[in-house]
Amino acid sequence: MTDIRFDRLTDLPLRDAWRHEALDFTPWLAQNIDHLSDAIGMPLELTGTEVAVESFSADILARNPMDDSVVLIENQLETTDHTHLGQIMTYLAGLEAQTVIWIAPSFRSPHLSAIRWLNEHTSDGFSFFAVKARVVRIGDSPFAPIFEVVEKPDHWQRKLKTETVARNSNLQEQRTQYFDQLQKQTVHYPSEVRRSRLCYPVPANPSLAVTLEVQRNRAMIFVIADNAAEFGDIETEIKAIAPRIEDTLGPIRETRWGGALFTSTGCDLLDPQSWSDTLAWHKAQITKYIEAFSKENGMT
Repeated sequence: MTDIRFDRLTDLPLRDAWRHEALDFTPWLAQNIDHLSDAIGMPLELTGTEVAVESFSADILARNPMDDSVVLIENQLETTDHTHLGQIMTYLAGLEAQTVIWIAPSFRSPHLSAIRWLNEHTSDGFSFFAVKARVVRIGDSPFAPIFEVVEKPDHWQRKLKTETVARNSNLQEQRTQYFDQLQKQTVHYPSEVRRSRLCYPVPANPSLAVTLEVQRNRAMIFVIADNAAEFGDIETEIKAIAPRIEDTLGPIRETRWGGALFTSTGCDLLDPQSWSDTLAWHKAQITKYIEAFSKENGMT
């Protein structure tokens, strides 16, 4: 009989894996947001990191593509404290978030009580989660991250299942049909759908992508780093070439939602009869953005 070797599963301090919250943990989570999505049971798409809210910065901003709601994610590498709870409430108002996910290695009892109270007393549409983060390994194995939901809204699983069935056959379906129509109208620009975004890689600068989103009531276009790992450098990269693109796109605007040169317009995704104006707007904006980054404008 072949000998089978056993060893113990060991919990490690989070700082063994991520030394710094903002410089290490937040970028890692932004690139591996599916780990958190699986734990919560909700699809999550990254929209920005270190998002400015007055004099503060929210760790991660995401959205649920099933209903386009805003998701705020606040991280800690130490036990929860009142400072982070206060920041969460500030960000909740400033970013108009509907879902809040607070991540920490351990939660003080008053903070779990606060999350529970918010779930019980805020109006429908708001959800608050306390998620315990762990890092484990067996022997000398690689580190493994684990997210455990320790507080969530009552009846969350039943609510999620009901909403998923309804929205999967509605908003997501309409978004797919909209992108299909837009791609047919912009066939001369190579594009690809990445989750619920339509991306047009910049021919003269492969590290950037002209990115489109269409939500229930808003159509958007902006520029992101083509690799999620470069999200933090997008503003610097755009500013470096500002003189070459401002003639076409106008003055450089501040980074927003994880991208730069953000432009939006109103729309009604659930009414296909109204799409013609939105499609025309998106098509014109794509041409304008691609032209701004073309070699003729000095890109190398």
